[in-house]
Amino acid sequence: MAVGAGGKKGQVVPHMNVTPLVDVVLVLLIIFMVVTPLLSKQFWLELPKQEETKTASPEENKSVVLTVGKDGALQINGAPVPKEELKDKVTRYMAARPDKVVYFDAADDAPYATTVEAMDLARQGGAKTVAILTKKVVQ
Repeated sequence: MAVGAGGKKGQVVPHMNVTPLVDVVLVLLIIFMVVTPLLSKQFWLELPKQEETKTASPEENKSVVLTVGKDGALQINGAPVPKEELKDKVTRYMAARPDKVVYFDAADDAPYATTVEAMDLARQGGAKTVAILTKKVVQ
């Protein structure tokens, strides 16, 4: 009740109760204080270690590129390879390479089943990593 306020004698004058408002604001403040540290994202990047530079012959630095044409034909570094011999060819290439990486390139309209099978055969042939190329390779 307000005493001495304007109005009729004995009438209750309404006034705003701010206690619930303060309670809600404090709860929101606590929620934001708890959630804010969780919003920070961290991105971990592991860079490969740089090896000592040594002079190597061009044949030694040549990457292994497995290509699937639009008709499903397979090629390794531009040389045609039958599907039956792909695993053996990749095994021979990987035996001479320390990195065990095969770069994979497929035509845009190549059969999906053939491309997946070629990647599986490359992995069975000893490739630890099958890196998919995003730009066309000039051969």
